[in-house]
Amino acid sequence: MKKFGMSLVVLASVLVLGACGGAKDKKSEAAGDSKDAWATIEKNKKVIVGLDDTFVPMGFKDEAGEITGFDVDLANAVFADYDIEVEFQSIDWSMKETELDNGTIDLIWNGYSVNPAREKKVLFTDSYMKNQQVLVAAKSDDIKSFKDMKDKKLGAQEGSSGYESFSNQPEVLKDLVADQDAVLYASFSEAFIDLESKRIDGLLIDKVYANYYLTQNGKIADYEIIDGEYKDEAFAVGARKSDKTLVDKINEEFKKLQENGKFAEISDKWFGEDVTPK
Repeated sequence: MKKFGMSLVVLASVLVLGACGGAKDKKSEAAGDSKDAWATIEKNKKVIVGLDDTFVPMGFKDEAGEITGFDVDLANAVFADYDIEVEFQSIDWSMKETELDNGTIDLIWNGYSVNPAREKKVLFTDSYMKNQQVLVAAKSDDIKSFKDMKDKKLGAQEGSSGYESFSNQPEVLKDLVADQDAVLYASFSEAFIDLESKRIDGLLIDKVYANYYLTQNGKIADYEIIDGEYKDEAFAVGARKSDKTLVDKINEEFKKLQENGKFAEISDKWFGEDVTPK
């Protein structure tokens, strides 16, 4: 009986450990943190891209509710050669790295700026575009520089590279503004509503977004777009650290699209100029 009882205990322990190991393996496979996911993506003929669907002109919903934009066209062009469908999934931008780690998405591709903090979390592709963080303010408020924001209310998007720069380099703007912090928004479109309603005095935002939004809405003449002291940024695609083959495949297509003129064609469609990295 003792031997039989001991056998049951050992068997139960094995089953419990096996179940825990299975759950762990399943989670790792879904999150893609234990292996390169390229073979699975290639087999399933589908890759999932996470984006903030309000970030014009990189990736956003048009009037018909369809996701469109520069990054959308570029992603479709990249994977067309591999005969892989791109599924675009709207996400909470402040949770983008978590969505990537959980395996909900395969890539973060939506005007995603490279910086040291993000490089610790994700594997970046080559840069495909440059960007700046700028301050947008109504011309009627006579704000011409960052220093003019002293004791005034600033807005920023939660989880944005702009807010990261704002927090990491307080001497540039953070120490000047009211409450030494920014009012945070889930999207820049919400932030612009508050800027236009005078609930905030200035908005820290990607230059590419500011130019496109104000031009498309016929308001470019009403606002100042002020360059600050933050370094220029580079847009790239973010992948899980394990997905080296996926990143290599994207980089190969970036080069090909730049060489055959397709990149310039997409760029001209959205910006009226070629923004190919020089």
